[in-house]
Amino acid sequence: MGSSVVKYIIQRVLLTIPMLFILLTVVFLMLRLMPGDPVLAMLGGRNVSPELIEQRRKEWGLDKPLHIQYLNYLSRVVHLDFGRSSRTGKPVIKELFTRLPATLELAIWGIFFAALFGITTGIWAAVRADRATDHAIRIFHIGSFAIPIFWLGLILQMIFAVQLKWLPVAKRVTGIYAYTFHPVTRFYLLDAIILHDWKLLLDVIKHLILPAVTLGIALTGFLGRMTRAAMLEVLDADYITTARSKGLKERVVVLKHALRNALIPIVTVLGLQFAILMGGAVLTETVFSWPGVAGFLVRSLDARDWNAIQGTIVFIGIFITTVNLIVDILYSIIDPRVRY
Repeated sequence: MGSSVVKYIIQRVLLTIPMLFILLTVVFLMLRLMPGDPVLAMLGGRNVSPELIEQRRKEWGLDKPLHIQYLNYLSRVVHLDFGRSSRTGKPVIKELFTRLPATLELAIWGIFFAALFGITTGIWAAVRADRATDHAIRIFHIGSFAIPIFWLGLILQMIFAVQLKWLPVAKRVTGIYAYTFHPVTRFYLLDAIILHDWKLLLDVIKHLILPAVTLGIALTGFLGRMTRAAMLEVLDADYITTARSKGLKERVVVLKHALRNALIPIVTVLGLQFAILMGGAVLTETVFSWPGVAGFLVRSLDARDWNAIQGTIVFIGIFITTVNLIVDILYSIIDPRVRY
């Protein structure tokens, strides 16, 4: 690894620190600007004695000046201490790490579907540029941006779960497995393989299809349009003309020569789309009752669980920032010409 790459990595790490600092500050201030008494909301009702409210306010440090609360908050976050959830009574960080595998599993397969369908349709559109097929695919790509994720999820549930009864409506596994299945890694697909339970594996796959497709649609159009643009640029290059003049089959020219060079920006974008996926996961996990991080955030918002809301938003922000940082670093190593 050259000195220029090391310098670039250090710059990216240093730029990440103020981004996280801004995120922490915004989350802290927004929650404290919300109307209502957070202590009363977290205690769950109006029939709470003033003594108990005051006691909880002191326990949670909400009786201190705002700047003291902020400094204490930063100190805890540095140590990944997000406090305890008033709804579950468990440490927020433990709740998040328990649910993270479910969100990651959904996001990974959502990206897989988006990449498979988006890149395939993008190549097809580029090869048939300015024809009816190209126009139809481009309309689909544009339309995928406008489809609300929650609406798409409900429609897929209605068609494939309620009407056709091919796939389950929600959850990660069928009810019987929820009580008898003891996960090893909490990545259910991997756990089913480790345990050699093929019925469980099939059940997990069935539960994963609809939410993964729903989440993947959010990226399909973007990836498809980007693939089409990258392929059109590469297909006009001189070396592609040379390959065709040698008598190579069009399939070999497109897949072996053109696609290989067009994939560099596409692969980079796949990593950077985690932000969109995490945003879409909030709606997807809600529609499909998926027990992930985003679903935990929604339930915490309903309960006005300050520690859980604050901790989950910061956790998601740190996670997305870390993924983007890793992608940037890997891209700089793969292609040394890249130096933003």
